[in-house]
Amino acid sequence: MATKNLLLLLLSLFLTLNLVTAQLSRNFYAGSCPNVEQIVRNAVQQKIQQTFTTIPATLRLYFHDCFVNGCDASVMIASTDNNKAEKDHPDNLSLAGDGFDTVIKAKQALDAVANCRNKVSCADILTIATRDVVNLAGGPRYEVELGRRDGLSSTADSVEGKLPHPTDNVNQLTSLFAKNGLSRKDMIALSGAHTLGFAHCKLVFNRIYNFNSTTQVDPTVNKDYVAALQGSCPRNVDPSVAINMDPTTPRQFDNVYYQNLQQGKGLFTSDQDLFTDSRSKPIVNLWASNAKLFNQDFVNSMIKLGRVGVKTGRNGNIRRDCGAFN
Repeated sequence: MATKNLLLLLLSLFLTLNLVTAQLSRNFYAGSCPNVEQIVRNAVQQKIQQTFTTIPATLRLYFHDCFVNGCDASVMIASTDNNKAEKDHPDNLSLAGDGFDTVIKAKQALDAVANCRNKVSCADILTIATRDVVNLAGGPRYEVELGRRDGLSSTADSVEGKLPHPTDNVNQLTSLFAKNGLSRKDMIALSGAHTLGFAHCKLVFNRIYNFNSTTQVDPTVNKDYVAALQGSCPRNVDPSVAINMDPTTPRQFDNVYYQNLQQGKGLFTSDQDLFTDSRSKPIVNLWASNAKLFNQDFVNSMIKLGRVGVKTGRNGNIRRDCGAFN
């Protein structure tokens, strides 16, 4: 009976994925807004010129959106007196405003073009912008599937237990990604997004000062890296002080993230455990030595991520304001 139920579940997931894939397409806006990708890219470039934070903030926003209710821009909805939205859940409070602003600016640019006004969903704008920030940071440029509608619901309660945490191990991460139809390999590839951006000192205090009852410092952390982290995050520092996720090439999308893991320089437990765990270590080693292969696998996993929980047809709509329901 258990085997039969599992087969039925797998068949359901397969049919759902194929239905979504059939409804999304690379040329979805060819008739309604043919220049959509260039318009969004121009807006993203302008935003990056203002602040580099645009890149990691947009990438992180995409992950947080897709992992809760699917890739439907529900994370962008502002709370009201009657509804506490996703973005105000504690796990989302650290999302940088530049990610939200990137989508808003791109929508404004689209709405300034007569035939594109209110034709492109905020979910698709975020998808395109995420591809562009990866590419503009030195990563691969890939074709995105489009045709998503914006979600009709956004609640803080729906976020609980849906997002990875810095203390997660490979088992916990694998389980969380599997709930979104993503494999362990996808999880390891998408973790490579930590090659960009920053975190806050409060998230590493335990690893470098109070790891457990027998040792102050997590023994998997490189000793020189510990010293550097303690220098950036002394005990009495403001816990919101920012530190780079990748201590080597923090502004470049590359495979150095995996090389850092080999050296014990993963910022979070969730990073370093990818190298410590024997099941994920071979993939880390492979991508650390082959940037081209990592780029290919990252793209494949990003495309799969972009299909998670997609709303199409009457299951969603196109918002006039990305931060509010119509």
